[in-house]
Amino acid sequence: MPRLIKRISKTIGLAPGTLMHVGEKRTERVKITVIDYDEKQVQEKEIKAPEECFSFRDTSTVTWINIDGIHNIEIIEKIGKHFGFHPLMLEDIVNTGQRPKLEDFESYIFIVLKMLYFDEKAGEINAEQVSLVLGSNFVISFQEKEGDVFDHVRERIRNAKSRIRGAGADYLVYSLMDAVVDNYFLILEKSGEKIGDMEERIIANPIPKTLQIIHRLKGDIIFLRKSVWPLREVVSVLERSESKLIKKPTRIFLRDVYDHTVQVIDTIETYRDVVSGMLDIYLSSVSNRMNEVMKVLTVIATIFIPLTFIVGIYGMNFRYMPELQWRFGYPAVWFIIGAIAIYMIAYFRKKKWM
Repeated sequence: MPRLIKRISKTIGLAPGTLMHVGEKRTERVKITVIDYDEKQVQEKEIKAPEECFSFRDTSTVTWINIDGIHNIEIIEKIGKHFGFHPLMLEDIVNTGQRPKLEDFESYIFIVLKMLYFDEKAGEINAEQVSLVLGSNFVISFQEKEGDVFDHVRERIRNAKSRIRGAGADYLVYSLMDAVVDNYFLILEKSGEKIGDMEERIIANPIPKTLQIIHRLKGDIIFLRKSVWPLREVVSVLERSESKLIKKPTRIFLRDVYDHTVQVIDTIETYRDVVSGMLDIYLSSVSNRMNEVMKVLTVIATIFIPLTFIVGIYGMNFRYMPELQWRFGYPAVWFIIGAIAIYMIAYFRKKKWM
């Protein structure tokens, strides 16, 4: 449940644009890295104060400023004030409960994404909010913590022969979004493996613990859908945007990201149907096992009905029963009981009831 609902009660009643961090409490130092590049050169460094990145605002090169840590409100305010960001946008950056969305402020475009990762220890999918701000010659990314899926983008920037070195800031935003979407496929692959294993376990051995795992898988799929579904609209709007910040060559690549997003959503919907069907499979498997047990018990009870009838008759305490005085009466009764039992077992097998 904490993955699906962020606690926003502490922001209720505050004035619009008031910055207050909403999300997991963090105390680590905010890390700011700058990558400035063009076709001829690339400069990469980590800075200690946000003021050091202000000079890159009006350069002719493309600058990627990445901030790892949005819990320090003072740093976010300084960067927002210098670059002229709207207070409501800054409020959305520090509120990690945002859904994926896009807002066009004419001089810059604000994008919110969900970067997913798989927690091996907890065995569940978690998400981190990533906010991107696209300007004419810069991209600023805000992340909740250090560690992301952008290493391949950084390697491409360092490669002098890569396409990204000769493209603008809009292509850099496309590359970052593409990296996030591509990582979704890795998450879906792991989820698919878990779902496949669970299907086999349900059919082979449906135990009560299996039901808990099914509900956990269902929660993961709901979480995936909530994180990814709005992204389709974000990419579609960005690709069809009339903003001058998005150049025509980049729109083709954004269309490719849109196709990948639709593919991810289709896979999630398929997984959701499969997981929903798992509950029916579990109930059917449990019901079938119960039916097998009841069938065995019913066969045993049916066999003993005539046997109980026979011994019941000779268990009566009447004085005049001729068979009681017969020398072979006792073994005869046992013979009849055995013959009836063998006959009924053979009959049930013939009918394939057991």
